[in-house]
Amino acid sequence: MDAIDKKLLMFLQKDTKKTTKELSLVLNLSVTAVYERIKKLEREKIIHKYVALLDRNKIEKAFVVFCHIKLIQHTKDVIHTFESEVVQLSEVSECFHVSGDYDYILKVNVKDMDEYRAFMVTKLTSLQHIGSTHSSFMIGEVKNTTAFSL
Repeated sequence: MDAIDKKLLMFLQKDTKKTTKELSLVLNLSVTAVYERIKKLEREKIIHKYVALLDRNKIEKAFVVFCHIKLIQHTKDVIHTFESEVVQLSEVSECFHVSGDYDYILKVNVKDMDEYRAFMVTKLTSLQHIGSTHSSFMIGEVKNTTAFSL
């Protein structure tokens, strides 16, 4: 990956709707060269997906909770079971296996506190092998980006 690829990736991280012609003008390359570079980055899995980022407020998912999970055991089977169950929960947008006092941190997006309570009572607590949970509620968003600095 050279400097031009990095510039291209920076532009694509900001707006993937830019045409190859628009990108060719800012990169001082031909349209074909830009197209080929993008295809190469896709083949190499540097670019592995394109998505639309939604406004949480407009889709009634603005209540953000970081839920810390402690498992009762740490065997391979328990970890596998928990992970295969948690990925099925639509309210969970992100799940990280972490070190420290807790085993996992979940990012949960719901409409409000009532919906979070229902999620906890009917879905999360029904998962096997959870020993304890601790919830932190987002007060305000300081930084939220999907872009990596290259």
